[in-house]
Amino acid sequence: MQKIIGRVAEKAELKRLFESGKPELVVVYGRRRVGKTFLIREFFEGQFAFYHTGLSQQEMDMSHQKDSQLQNFASSLRRYGKTGQGTPKDWLTAFDSLQALLEERMESEPSQRQVVFIDELPWMDTPRSGFLSALEHFWNGWGTGQTSLMLIVCGSATAWISDHLLHDKGGLYGRKTCEIKLHPFTLNEAEQYYKEQGIELDRYAQMQLYMMLGGIPYYMSFVRKGDSVEQTIVNLFIGRDAKLSGELEQLFVSLFTNHQECMSVIHFLSTRKTGFTRKEIAKKTGLPYGGGLTKTLKALTESDFIQRYDYYGLPTKEERYRLIDFFSLFALTLLEKQTKPDAEVWKGPFDKRAMDTWYAFAFETLCWNHIPQIKKALGIAAVQTVEFSWRAEASDEYPGAQIDLIIRRADRIVNLCEMKFSISEYLIDKSDDASLRNKIATYQRLTGCKESIHPIIVTTYGLVTNKYSHYIQKVVTMDNLFEDI
Repeated sequence: MQKIIGRVAEKAELKRLFESGKPELVVVYGRRRVGKTFLIREFFEGQFAFYHTGLSQQEMDMSHQKDSQLQNFASSLRRYGKTGQGTPKDWLTAFDSLQALLEERMESEPSQRQVVFIDELPWMDTPRSGFLSALEHFWNGWGTGQTSLMLIVCGSATAWISDHLLHDKGGLYGRKTCEIKLHPFTLNEAEQYYKEQGIELDRYAQMQLYMMLGGIPYYMSFVRKGDSVEQTIVNLFIGRDAKLSGELEQLFVSLFTNHQECMSVIHFLSTRKTGFTRKEIAKKTGLPYGGGLTKTLKALTESDFIQRYDYYGLPTKEERYRLIDFFSLFALTLLEKQTKPDAEVWKGPFDKRAMDTWYAFAFETLCWNHIPQIKKALGIAAVQTVEFSWRAEASDEYPGAQIDLIIRRADRIVNLCEMKFSISEYLIDKSDDASLRNKIATYQRLTGCKESIHPIIVTTYGLVTNKYSHYIQKVVTMDNLFEDI
């Protein structure tokens, strides 16, 4: 058994479900490569009554998708002891065979928990296959009456999971007993992973890698002992045998039936860190403003590639979408723009201006993803808060202002947060000071804010002490972002 890094709450929930003494239907989902299969396989140490993985589009005969999936399912049945098993004619027959296999095990092991793990379930639901109705019949007609049965279904196609297992009003509506959405590692969990692998990297280097790989364990597994960030970039993205070359397109093809539409949306969102409105996205991508765009945005949001949020401003707040997947952001803002594909060092393939823009974009996204750590550093972990961005366009009456993160607290304090990525201690100069004071004054004037406003700097190594730094109420550093929550 390999050590499972982090995932404390998920492991506790799996243990509770395993020991419940009741039939359990557990739905595990999340972005591809995030470690769902690893978690289930290693937690149960491979002790499954039945374990099956659906075939991806690349693995099956696309002209006979249903037959390919059924043949694969039959192979799994034989592997777990269903002798004389040919290829089922349909999914009802296939699940009947699974039921027969489990009944044999339950009879021979009456006190044993029977854990069934079906991985990449959405891939098995091919067009006109009848798969979903057969699964419903299997669980509703038999599974719910088996106190020893624990059925775990898993998938990376998060939109499919949401539509058919979590929110659909069909036969499985309300039948799941637990859902577990697995998220990427935090900085703290990523640090634990590197330590477990014997990889020595300081926190600045770890944060650089996080802003490229996004805490995705599969991508992190390619980081080699002794390699610098520069060498890792060559190994993964730029070298002749780059491990993750073409990964982004393959990822989208495997996850989304409308992968081209999804790619066009994230391409557009990668051009501005504050994101765009639905109307702007429709205009730029050419996707229909109604159902087509709704489907695409929903799929990307539920798969944690983009985030829908309220962007407060004048005259009213507006709903926006922004790119939050680090791997996509890195690939689209830097890799696609590289001018020297054979470069062997970090400074070679990337334009400095493009790098600085990416650093600012990625660091801000990292901060948004670690708001619990920021709140802990501010000493307000238990205080109720609302987090949002805010802007005001320039006019004749007042200058424009944009605030990337505001933490509005129930204790009548507003933390106005500035995120500054820096290779050393950040130096606030006269221009920074004037900009910050303008933001605060504009926010107070236009919102009528009566609470105390505390300017906060979130940066890597802290601040250089000078005549402007005293205005900052608190400094959150890189080390704070690595805290366990």
